[in-house]
Amino acid sequence: MTIIVPEPILSDNNNSEAEAKEEGNVDGSLKLDGGFMVPDNNAFGNSFRNFFNESERHAIVMETYRRNHIYQTYEFATKMKEEYGKLDKAEMSVWECCDLLNEFVDESDPDLDEPQIEHLLQSAEAVRRDYPDEDWLHLTALIHDLGKVLLHQSFGAQPQWSTVGDTFPLGCAFDPAIVHSQFIKENPDSKNPVYSTKLGIYSESCGLDNVTMSWGHDEYMYLVAKGNDTKLPPEALFVIRFHSFYALHRDGAYTYLMNEEDKKMLKWVHIFNKYDLYSKSKVRVDLEKVKPYYLSLIDKYFPAKLRW
Repeated sequence: MTIIVPEPILSDNNNSEAEAKEEGNVDGSLKLDGGFMVPDNNAFGNSFRNFFNESERHAIVMETYRRNHIYQTYEFATKMKEEYGKLDKAEMSVWECCDLLNEFVDESDPDLDEPQIEHLLQSAEAVRRDYPDEDWLHLTALIHDLGKVLLHQSFGAQPQWSTVGDTFPLGCAFDPAIVHSQFIKENPDSKNPVYSTKLGIYSESCGLDNVTMSWGHDEYMYLVAKGNDTKLPPEALFVIRFHSFYALHRDGAYTYLMNEEDKKMLKWVHIFNKYDLYSKSKVRVDLEKVKPYYLSLIDKYFPAKLRW
């Protein structure tokens, strides 16, 4: 089965979201804005992705990133990718994995302290409202964080610092755009004569497919989807793998590693990011009401049981 994904159109920043919504999709293409209205504050009453708000939550987030930035080395990420890329830790359905995430809260997220399944459903339902015909994007939103199952004891109970948080390339210089980059100086790779150069082990426009990213849930779920021959389109896999690469899609860092295909795919990360980031709230989705729909999508795009 081949999924044809229409090219998204990036709306003019001078137009309001209301205007973009009113214009509609006259040519059948997708608009970046959709109809989603971005809230002013997160569930705690702060601005979104505010990593400097003094609070108990802030201390937890800060410590997670401190450890992440010290221990995420090229050697570590390569080793983890090799180990978990075997997909020999478990065999279960996509929905069984969703259920496991009920036990965990992401300690790198300053915007939400709810179990992960809530975030997945909120993201998916927000996308579904704005892009009702793009069912592959609904499912992508539902599964994008399933790699956080690495926190579960069945997967070795990996620490939060190696599972959650923003991701970034390894094997080349760290960019100041990386959140909490002040901790990077303690990472051994920052002193490596090769890894500390702009291109490091890479070449200009080598393509993100050839770049080793910091290890975490993004990379793991990408390996799981790809390794189980998902029927999701390449755009979905790109979103899954790079949705936490904020230094690139928010700040424009590391563009020199991208090839032309990456530049086309990045538009979908921009579309998805709004729903990933701003749909987080304390309002629960009615699970029993929406579950049959998502089970039908899982059945369409994945085998009944996946190797994890």
